[in-house]
Amino acid sequence: MYSQIRENNDIPTKQFNTYKEGLDLEFLREYCMEHGERRVMERGETLEEAGEPAQWVAFVERGCFKYMVHNDEEGKDYCTGFAFEGEFVSDFPYCLDGDLSEVSIEADMPCEVRVISGQELQALIDNDPKMAKMDVKILKNLFKMVYARDLDHYRYTARSRYRRLLERCPQVVQMLSLKDIASFLNITPSYLSTLRKGLTFGKEK
Repeated sequence: MYSQIRENNDIPTKQFNTYKEGLDLEFLREYCMEHGERRVMERGETLEEAGEPAQWVAFVERGCFKYMVHNDEEGKDYCTGFAFEGEFVSDFPYCLDGDLSEVSIEADMPCEVRVISGQELQALIDNDPKMAKMDVKILKNLFKMVYARDLDHYRYTARSRYRRLLERCPQVVQMLSLKDIASFLNITPSYLSTLRKGLTFGKEK
């Protein structure tokens, strides 16, 4: 499955992580490729741990990462987002100052990344006015994306949220596990399976 994902160059990650819209992150990608430490990470290996100081910014050359939070009362982990090949993964902006990470960032499959420290990125922002403006734009876009996803849980049913996800980025849905998609949509895997069957057999109303 991993080779199929890597060979698929049409995964519509821009539609999934909308914070990138209107941003030119090529300079940061080139910086990571030239100065970043190359890491090969296995499935389940973590880049950041929730509750520990956030440290890293990574450009994903291959694979996929997921953002996880833990609910102590339920004793369950929930997936809140993903970072795909050709994207950056970090607990931003906490990584810039080494603040405690709000999420665990976990490799969802074998991954290759180019890693720089959050302190290194902060130095780039401090020394380049263009980077400083981009920093503000990223924060604005991240807020808009997270805010819209939060509102979607109120203005759409779980069925509608899944249909919208299928319409926006069907290939992303295909490459992720049923468990992770269900967690992202905040529904059970069994209910997601029911939704999928309804769509497949034309029973969805």
